[in-house]
Amino acid sequence: MIEIRGVWKEFAKGERRVMALQDIDLDVAQREFVAILGPSGCGKSTLLNMVAGFDHPTRGSVKVEGEDIVQPSPRRCVVFQEPALFPWLTVMDNVVFGPKNRGQPAADYRPRAAQIIEQVGLRGFEASYPAELSGGMRQRVGIARVLIMEPRVLLMDEPFGSLDAQTRSLMQELLLGLWQRQQQTVLFITHDIEEALLLADRVCVMTARPGRIKKSIAVPMPRPRAIELTLSPEFNALRREVLELIREESVRAAMETERA
Repeated sequence: MIEIRGVWKEFAKGERRVMALQDIDLDVAQREFVAILGPSGCGKSTLLNMVAGFDHPTRGSVKVEGEDIVQPSPRRCVVFQEPALFPWLTVMDNVVFGPKNRGQPAADYRPRAAQIIEQVGLRGFEASYPAELSGGMRQRVGIARVLIMEPRVLLMDEPFGSLDAQTRSLMQELLLGLWQRQQQTVLFITHDIEEALLLADRVCVMTARPGRIKKSIAVPMPRPRAIELTLSPEFNALRREVLELIREESVRAAMETERA
């Protein structure tokens, strides 16, 4: 579904050139859930932005379903850390904004929106405005707004990063249930090792900048998964492995900063 080959990304910062990504190769299969982890500044979001079509590689190729990505597409929808809802629109109007503006008949999208709103646990809040909702509820609206577009690829950039621990746990369980039903291909960016291992089929750990894929780790735990999985010895062994990989890169990045 997603094919990334030999991708390098360089940015200009004043007179300096900064290499963000270096020689990235990554395949994501149809319906696979892949999480990307790595130290801060390693280029995780840059990689996701290229799959979304917001940015382009300096060198190499990024393809979805065999086609080069040249611009954003409703087949590839993004859930950001902040849902960026329209404050003057209700929950229902925020959710249907996409299909409505694409000219779809209301008779098609309104029943689908009601179903998705119920799936994300917001039934009864259709007429509420974003200011009347909690952070977790606003993120649910953001997810519903993406799901109604029926994307082939779901791109999630630290979608639960700004939530408190309890709300984050509930949102992880919600996402597990939604993915089990929808089965989209998911590329998920996070700093949270436990979150990555709970949600994903595979975790890719990136190096410090310039970002490369340091290791790809399959998550063998069967689905459906529940939060109790995080207490198992197998889960904790994987968590220690990923933590050590990220720690190695964080230490290396700190030493290079000191030398500079």
